[in-house]
Amino acid sequence: MLNQEKVFEELVKHGVTFFTGVPDSYLNGFCNYALDNCGNRNIITANEGNAIAIASGHYFASKEISLVYMQNSGLGNAVNPLVSLVDKDVFAVPMLLLVGWRGQGNTEPNHPQHKLQGEITPRLLEIMHIPYTILEDDDKKFANTVEKAVKYCKENRQPYGLIAPKGVMAANDKPNNMDRTYPMSREEAMEVILNNMPGDTIYSATTGRATRELFFLREKRSETKAHDFLNVGSMGHASSVALGIALEKPERKVVALDGDSACMMHMGAMTMVSKLDVPNFMHVVLNNGSHESVGGQPSAGHKVDFTKIAEACDYATVGHPVTTEVELMEALEVLRNCGKASFIDCRIHKGLSRKLPPVIFDHREVIDALIDNLNESRITMDKK
Repeated sequence: MLNQEKVFEELVKHGVTFFTGVPDSYLNGFCNYALDNCGNRNIITANEGNAIAIASGHYFASKEISLVYMQNSGLGNAVNPLVSLVDKDVFAVPMLLLVGWRGQGNTEPNHPQHKLQGEITPRLLEIMHIPYTILEDDDKKFANTVEKAVKYCKENRQPYGLIAPKGVMAANDKPNNMDRTYPMSREEAMEVILNNMPGDTIYSATTGRATRELFFLREKRSETKAHDFLNVGSMGHASSVALGIALEKPERKVVALDGDSACMMHMGAMTMVSKLDVPNFMHVVLNNGSHESVGGQPSAGHKVDFTKIAEACDYATVGHPVTTEVELMEALEVLRNCGKASFIDCRIHKGLSRKLPPVIFDHREVIDALIDNLNESRITMDKK
């Protein structure tokens, strides 16, 4: 990994002192250094497009170049503002884009959600006419790259990409930062939900730790995985997948096991229940106030009132966050048959409750099992 102190020294030397973006595990050395040393000059955003827009505003107000950091999957969220706000033919905003390169080559054969994204990462920048350098673990080369990149940004009033392969901006191991802000772990909260919902409930688990823990909870409990959608990519969309299933299968309970950072990334999705009749849909945010899967950087999860937001979107709630197993069980009892879409802000502490191996599974096999389970009655009718 590059010496992060030297990384920031080089950036500051060239006038880059404002940082914003969404943390990434491939950038956790960079993100954690910014968190520890940059104060309010480092803004962790709801999504990557949000960061591009904040960096644009910063430039308009200061004429200073910002650095926007993201995983390459976040380029999808950033494309619109990059081409319709930042582009030279619109408002011509210079900035550095630091992009973690998940799925480069065959670096993650067990994670196909990164394969195509890794393949197209450089080409996405090329299509948007954004020049880039693929970084190496070499402090001197990094210094030269920053000098070249900032010079380009200033002369052309355009972005420049810095693509970070595995190991360049992050250590190999991520810490398991446990805290005791709230008594429940995510795994404990999920087990309470599994114990208090019907056995045929469908679960849509959000990107990151929730998918891992649901996967291994099923194994620990000797239960089928055919009721589960593991949203290993497409951060922020697990609840929308759940909503789509719930609309088509009104006879089944459908629970979105969301994360606070994932929910905030596309919070507009919450408004959909205001115009739909989905009493079988329950949206649970497992809220630990952090981006835990990529390094534990803080989110706004413990600062916002998800319950009031949900009520404003026409969800049924119990009127407050739940923080203990008893409160969670009581909320499930009140809401599971309440007659409308429901929402629970479940406050949990950071950290894995137990050491889990990587989740390795055949994605097509798993989704086809869920599809077959959801369509069993239709298959039977077709046979008749």
